[in-house]
Amino acid sequence: MSTEFELKYAATAAQLKQIQAALPGNYISIAMETTYYDTPGHTLSARKWTLRRRLENGVSICTLKTPAGGLGRNEWEVERDSIEAGLPELCKLSGLAELTSLTRDGVIPVCGARFIRQACRMETEDATVELALDEGILFGGGRELPFSEMEVELKSGSKTAACRFAQILALRFGLTPEEKSKFRRALTLAQGE
Repeated sequence: MSTEFELKYAATAAQLKQIQAALPGNYISIAMETTYYDTPGHTLSARKWTLRRRLENGVSICTLKTPAGGLGRNEWEVERDSIEAGLPELCKLSGLAELTSLTRDGVIPVCGARFIRQACRMETEDATVELALDEGILFGGGRELPFSEMEVELKSGSKTAACRFAQILALRFGLTPEEKSKFRRALTLAQGE
């Protein structure tokens, strides 16, 4: 298990281009196609758990995320071809006994996202972060919503330094904090809200 700590900011496509131009580095382009799953009774999302399968440049990664307090999330990942193949391993890795019982009757796709990520590792004063510039669409319930956002994810070092780095960029480029995850925003579409 790892604990994910990231900050998200809503942006425009133009702002993302400005950020990438202002912060040169070894950016990697990743085509991402994400499907989020839940039980038919929506018991995972009710617990604020996220279950997804994401194709990252064609590689299938199954992920489970649970709250870890504050901006942190517990995260387990396994490379499997389908969520059905990944779920037993995620149950084992997470050690969450209730996950097995909650998903016993299977899971269903509820929403998703398709986007291109420009990702680059950067060193700050006291941290290594991944700067991710995402642009694409969220979808659910037959609806689509375009989005652009910047994420700063702490890879090692100080959370304070990662926050400072993200806040400086947000201020410099006029970005606003994005409180909701891609999953929560796509789920809102699926629920017709």
